Amino acid sequence: MATAVQTSQPQPGSEPRSMNPTTQLLIAGLAGAAYLLVGVAVAGYAVPQLWKEFLSPVLQPAGTFVNAFFRIVVQVAIIVGLVVFGTRLAGSSPPKGFRGSVFLWLAALVVAFFVARGIGLSVGVGAGPIAFAVGLVALIVVAWRLLASTKAVGWMHAIEEQGWFHTNSYKRTQGLRVRRYTIVGLLLVGLSGVWAALQHETFGRGDLRLRVPFLTDGAGNFQAVSVLSDIQYSVPLLIAAAVLWFSWRAVNMPTFADFLVATEAEMNKVSWSPRKRLIQDTAVVLVTTVLLTLFLLFVDLFWGWLLSRPVIGVLPPHQAQKKSDVQGANTEW
Repeated sequence: MATAVQTSQPQPGSEPRSMNPTTQLLIAGLAGAAYLLVGVAVAGYAVPQLWKEFLSPVLQPAGTFVNAFFRIVVQVAIIVGLVVFGTRLAGSSPPKGFRGSVFLWLAALVVAFFVARGIGLSVGVGAGPIAFAVGLVALIVVAWRLLASTKAVGWMHAIEEQGWFHTNSYKRTQGLRVRRYTIVGLLLVGLSGVWAALQHETFGRGDLRLRVPFLTDGAGNFQAVSVLSDIQYSVPLLIAAAVLWFSWRAVNMPTFADFLVATEAEMNKVSWSPRKRLIQDTAVVLVTTVLLTLFLLFVDLFWGWLLSRPVIGVLPPHQAQKKSDVQGANTEW
């Protein structure tokens, strides 16, 4: 005898509730930003400290530059490994706006840390750690509420759509010449500044040390921790990496890339001068520029010499300035 079995129906309210897309995006972005900060701490703090303790004594006879070069190579390799591992953790289909959320969370956490650090340092050694922790947690809560707004989520999606944190190219087969020339121009401007900073040691020497309100020394003062080693090399290299990335992404940003593609299309319609005429005109411009430069140089030197004579005394006499050979100490902030 067949018996009818009635299937049980789920009670109202017992169905699993899916997470709000905005909450899911914020959690994913916060996790990604925390992963980036941990990676920066490992590559920027842990590796230099271990390197100085174990490998610097071995490489010290080869010179400071060789020691810093190999350490930076190891740091770059670790950073690449962390990026690859983080990409795999994010998966092939992260939430829409994930990279924009990571960027905004990273900026919010950095601002929250420095504001809370300022509060902790101003309070003093006794209550500094507590004030720092309370201020940091409160600022993170405020950042969560701000980033959960509709406008902030729109920014996340816009950053994602612009492709600033993607490696893919936009319309890679169009406007190649203009885009390559643009990249070369951006690199010349940016890397020339990096070279000048490297030669003149614009950022100082030694390590960049940051006072934190949760570490104290034996004298009862806040202790400084090293956040960046050999800033005379590491800071210019970081700027160079940022210039390279910006140059590549700028010509692949959809709006700017479409402009460059249209520019090349218009340039193809231009009737260019013959090669011989172009060479002649270029020679005339260069010769005229050189002559004007020499003339202005002569005038400047002459009037500088004349006005600095003791009889006239308009300008102070020129005194040669000796370059200081004193090695800079660690920069503390």
